[in-house]
Amino acid sequence: MKTCLIVDDSKVIRMVARKILQELEFATEEAADGQEALNACKAKMPEAVLLDWNMPVMDGITFLRELRQTPGGDAPIVIFCTTENDLDHIQEAMTAGANEYIMKPFDSDIIQAKFQQVGLL
Repeated sequence: MKTCLIVDDSKVIRMVARKILQELEFATEEAADGQEALNACKAKMPEAVLLDWNMPVMDGITFLRELRQTPGGDAPIVIFCTTENDLDHIQEAMTAGANEYIMKPFDSDIIQAKFQQVGLL
C-alpha cells in the first residue's frame, strides 16, 4: 500500500483528504506544518505528499525545498493543494520541485485525476 503524507494546518482539510485518499487505498500520515512534515519524511519517506502552501512554523514551499535537499527527498511525488492559484505561485512551486498543483476547494474526483496524472494510481 502506498503512503501519502497530508500536510495542512487545517484539521478539517486533513480529515477530508485522509478520507478521500484512504478510499483510493493509500495509507495516510498527517502533519500540521512543514517542520512536522519534514520530520515525518526523515523518519519514513512517503510515496506522495499532499501539501498546503500557507502554514505556521514552516510553509509549504520552504518544506518542499528542504525535502528535495534531504537524502531520498527527490522520490516522493509532491502535489500542492492550496488557495494560492496565481501563475507566480504555481511556477514557484513547480520550480521548487512540485509534481502537480490542485486548487482548494477540492473533491475526490480532482484528487483521483491528479494522482492518476502523476502515476500514483
